[in-house]
Amino acid sequence: VQLQASGGGLVQAGGSLRLSCAASGRTESAYGMGWFRQAPGKEREFVAAGLWRGGRITYADSVKGRFTISRDNDKNTIYLQMNRLNPDDTGVYYCAARRDFIGSVAWGAYDYWGQGTQVTVSS
Repeated sequence: VQLQASGGGLVQAGGSLRLSCAASGRTESAYGMGWFRQAPGKEREFVAAGLWRGGRITYADSVKGRFTISRDNDKNTIYLQMNRLNPDDTGVYYCAARRDFIGSVAWGAYDYWGQGTQVTVSS
């Protein structure tokens, strides 16, 4: 499975961005999915996780109510809509997939990773 993340950029505080994560290859092997982010000098942290093709999504407390996952199963694509962004949301955002039939908040639980897309929120 190959994952391609895109949609990052520079935005002012209070603005919005939508990230995309497109899967290709043996997509039937991708069941769980997650988004993580890493700020400079910090560890990778959980953002959201769930199943690739449907079901409940778990969000980190820091993004709950502002970020939303949506899916386009025909395109094998996951979207992360990010609203009311603030400078603390700055970082490289990674999408991930795993063969297990459940998402995970632990980045080490994932089998496949996208290359990351930079999100910068200015104050």
